[in-house]
Amino acid sequence: MFIYKLRFNALFLQAALLLLANSAWAQIQNTNVLNEPPDISKDFEDYRNTYYLADELASFNPETGEGTIKYLRHNYATRQAFNNMLSKLAPSEANEFPTTEYAVSPELPFSIDFVSDRTLRIKATSGPQFRNEQSSLMLVDGVAKYARNLWSYSKVDNGHKYTSSKGSVVITEKPWHIYIYDAQGKLLTSTLHLDDVKSTYTPVTPFSFVRRAEDYSRSMGVVFSMSPEEKIFGCGESFTQFNKRGQKVVLWTDDANGVQNETMYKPIPFYMSSRGYGVFMHHSTPITVDFGKYFNGANSMMIGDDEADLFVFIGEPKDVLDQYTDLTGKPDMPPLWSFGFWMSRITYFSEDEGRNIAKNLRKHKIPSDVIHFDTGWFETDWRCDYEFSKNRFDNPEKMIADMKDEGFNVCLWQLPYFTPKNTLFDEIVEKGLVVKDQKGNIPYEDATLDFTNPETVAWYQDKIGSLLKQGVGVIKVDFGEAAPASGIYSNGRTGFYEHNLFPLRYNKTVADITKKITGESIIWARSTWAGSQRYPLHWGGDAATTNTAMAATLRGGLSLGLSGFSFWSHDVGGFTTKAPEDLYRRWTPFGMLTSHVRSHGEPPTEPWEYSEEFLEGFRAADNMRYRLMPYIYAQAKHASENGLPMLRALFVEYPNDPGSWLVDDQYLFGSDMLVAPLFENVAERSVYLPEGKWIDYQTGKVYEKGWQTIQVGDIPIIALVRNGAVIPHIKLAQSTKNMDWSNIELKVYVSNTNEAKGKLFLPSDSNLYELTLDRQGQNFVLKNNPVSKKTRFKITK
Repeated sequence: MFIYKLRFNALFLQAALLLLANSAWAQIQNTNVLNEPPDISKDFEDYRNTYYLADELASFNPETGEGTIKYLRHNYATRQAFNNMLSKLAPSEANEFPTTEYAVSPELPFSIDFVSDRTLRIKATSGPQFRNEQSSLMLVDGVAKYARNLWSYSKVDNGHKYTSSKGSVVITEKPWHIYIYDAQGKLLTSTLHLDDVKSTYTPVTPFSFVRRAEDYSRSMGVVFSMSPEEKIFGCGESFTQFNKRGQKVVLWTDDANGVQNETMYKPIPFYMSSRGYGVFMHHSTPITVDFGKYFNGANSMMIGDDEADLFVFIGEPKDVLDQYTDLTGKPDMPPLWSFGFWMSRITYFSEDEGRNIAKNLRKHKIPSDVIHFDTGWFETDWRCDYEFSKNRFDNPEKMIADMKDEGFNVCLWQLPYFTPKNTLFDEIVEKGLVVKDQKGNIPYEDATLDFTNPETVAWYQDKIGSLLKQGVGVIKVDFGEAAPASGIYSNGRTGFYEHNLFPLRYNKTVADITKKITGESIIWARSTWAGSQRYPLHWGGDAATTNTAMAATLRGGLSLGLSGFSFWSHDVGGFTTKAPEDLYRRWTPFGMLTSHVRSHGEPPTEPWEYSEEFLEGFRAADNMRYRLMPYIYAQAKHASENGLPMLRALFVEYPNDPGSWLVDDQYLFGSDMLVAPLFENVAERSVYLPEGKWIDYQTGKVYEKGWQTIQVGDIPIIALVRNGAVIPHIKLAQSTKNMDWSNIELKVYVSNTNEAKGKLFLPSDSNLYELTLDRQGQNFVLKNNPVSKKTRFKITK
């Protein structure tokens, strides 16, 4: 993030070359490839730029929370000592002419406001904002609703204090700080001033903004303190180490081409801290966050925008996720059938092939609810024109209807890019439905739909709608990560602001038309931005068929869940090549114990294309999922109402257990089941168990908290149930359509407890019910039956 020692030599060379105005230097500077994530932190390292450091609160109105901050101008200066070159920010004079016209130390707007008793909003700008305030696609209803009455004000020495039942905020005047405390008075974090980093030789840039020399544009650098043991989680579907402390994360939607590198299909400008707070960076520009990588006491959020707009949430993980999703949206509940098994490969090419897959799923008794046609249902593979091939699909509507009668919904692949050979290419270009460049042409060879244009949305929804009206159940919302960064969009903004919003607009457009026509909230999408969680669901991208890719897939899912997403899936067995049988065997139950499950990738993916032993194992794992459907369905409802992930990091449920913050290779499936996949071909593995007792779902063996070595059951995964949990089961059916919800088995998992609890959500009801069972002798009885007229219960242990 900052420069010192030998890094200065490269920058000195840069300055020299600029002075020479060598055209070759321009080529060196422009070495990024298309859609390479832009790292904003580089602007905070550049000797050519001017830096403005927040110094003091120049004015403030406690009633409105509005005031101004005085910023002091700095530039990088160097100092040599014993063959060691150091650089640091030093105060500097004005470099504008005439000197009377421009502020050396500008005083710029700052505000603080309150959304709830746990949520505050901090805004600061680096210059005048002449644009009109616009509604935000990232926020529910486009705006944040304030609740200032939940916070009381008091004047304190050298500043101002606001207090709610959940925490407090202190703003000091000189030096300017914002200190954030919990209800017990523990300091959670604070802004950093230059005075805070005077005790180190390492040059650290505090809360500030940078003015670029190349174009006079500005970026904000919001810098918070970090505590010694603090851990950071979130930022979207990140495949790097789970704890982001010590990492630099670039938030820019990108076709990650796998799940084992630092780029992301699903970056989200939100994170949470083990310290007891979370932060939402309410921006769509590129953002780089240095979570103590350069200097481990500084959390530096470098925002491409010329203003900073942050929401800070106080509380434990559940509180933070609930507040964040109150602000940006909670997901709709997906339809029951979507929780069934999705059968797919890249790709089924014809009606005959699709019907044969349906026939074989039923023949081999593989419970399934969805058959997905990927890139080959058009006349030309990959050439998306929204029409079934007339040569290979005799009667698509009848095929879809027949499959629905058999308990299958059809999913169709498509994408928002159009190659020049696409029959729709000329139409969308001529109608102005695509992203353009500065000349009015298209930036790339492919035309990209411009979802900021209402006419584009209407045209596209008409295409998608015609498929849904034919009976298609769900659309695969693929790609979306490559909206032209240099493009000019219909709303007048550039790709610098619209690139990251493209997935959100794309998700919303398909979700809206799907719900309008089918009445159901369901898409199958790869790319996201903040707010996309409102439109379930999303899957994990193109994983390699390796053990390490399987482990990285889980880390990505856990990380996305900590970014506000309740529902997530992945390609069981991996995507890139034929899955090795052993890997596929172990990956299958992992997929079956996530919110949604799909086998997809290079063929073969169908379980009957492997050995008889594999087929039997696949069937057993699938049967387990279908019997667990009442548990899955109820937990999904609870998760959607509370902004919780179905695939849940241990510390979400056990924040006071220090060990739970360290685990990234196991998870809670809902609130009551703990799952540890097998990332190698082993007969046992070490599993960390939070407080309480845990009961093996397959063997019934009881384990105490802490690290345990657990033997693998018949299904190659370790799954345990929390002591005192009731797990509702249903009679096995080959499709959710054929499930009998009038008879539910309540399996009680107890060890020396007299009460057990669970949840129930019925497809015919809108209420989530709490079930309580009491011990009577050796048995348990239901304390009350809230659905006595709809469902009968059989209670077992």
